[in-house]
Amino acid sequence: MSESFRAACLRNVSKPIEEGKCLIIGEVAQSHDGSLGTAHAFVDAIADAGADAVKFQTHIARAESTPGEPWRVKFSRQDETRYEYWQRMEFTKEQWRGLKEHADERGLLFLSTPFSDEAVELLAEIGMTVWKVASGEVGNSVMLDRLLDYSQPVILSSGMSNWEELDGAVESVKKSGVPLAVLQCTSAYPCPPEQVGLNMLEVFSDRYDCAVGLSDHSGKIYAGLAAATLGAEVLEVHVAFSREMFGPDVPASVTTGELRQLVDGTRSIERMVANPINKDKMATELSALRKLFTKSVVAGADLAAGTVLRAEHLQLKKPGTGLSASQLPELIGRQLRRDLKADEMLLLQDVDS
Repeated sequence: MSESFRAACLRNVSKPIEEGKCLIIGEVAQSHDGSLGTAHAFVDAIADAGADAVKFQTHIARAESTPGEPWRVKFSRQDETRYEYWQRMEFTKEQWRGLKEHADERGLLFLSTPFSDEAVELLAEIGMTVWKVASGEVGNSVMLDRLLDYSQPVILSSGMSNWEELDGAVESVKKSGVPLAVLQCTSAYPCPPEQVGLNMLEVFSDRYDCAVGLSDHSGKIYAGLAAATLGAEVLEVHVAFSREMFGPDVPASVTTGELRQLVDGTRSIERMVANPINKDKMATELSALRKLFTKSVVAGADLAAGTVLRAEHLQLKKPGTGLSASQLPELIGRQLRRDLKADEMLLLQDVDS
């Protein structure tokens, strides 16, 4: 069996690698709001929730934006411009290294999406082992080529790409020979259910013959669970401590408690899918229990020997250790060979042939 995408990503992580499992990523994005302490708290919370990976975003304002970059939504009372916001989201190389070391200690894969060539270089220097390409960077062939130079697994989000752009990026990654996952992603925050696009998992799988998954912005766990049922190999969800937190990502995030539910639900789904049942075998295994839940034919009242049985003479009552309900019709019109007390079970030898 070829190595799963999850196994390829977790080679350098002190975490048990089991085939057939989905890589579950807790995305912090900007929910740390520039606080290094909060960022570290997210590492612990995501590890405690049982996820496989924690993901950040590495923004270096002067390398990725012009001072005139417009707000997508003007949410901040603290930052006059979006450029200033990106500056406030920056961490130093040593601070990023500390976050990665913390993730390593907690058995988490550390991911951070780069948004500039300088961010790629910074993350490479602290030991990134898997690259996540954001929806807005899929068409950035210069950055993608830099990432591919490191010969490490790549995760592509598809949220803003048309087929031509996505096909080109996938072709580049596949030519490099590194493990690839393509994620269905709708760049709406939060994303309504009718725009999640679960149908694209099968489309991507058929078109690209690679691992597929969902980068979910719905702010609920339902889409992730549905994707797991459909065989997603990667699930990425934004995470917040509470929906009362500040920041642009919070409306599209699940809470850390909900992340725990998503992880537990996904692992349960994986066990269900991996263990199809044989109906007859299951029925045999449950035969003892069946006798407790099913019913037997019993006398509805005291009946004397010689009684010709009619429907009103018989009832169906638990347990199912005697003649089954399906045998009741064949008893009608037959004559009792012995007296029966009310609620006494009938046996075939109790009636004439």
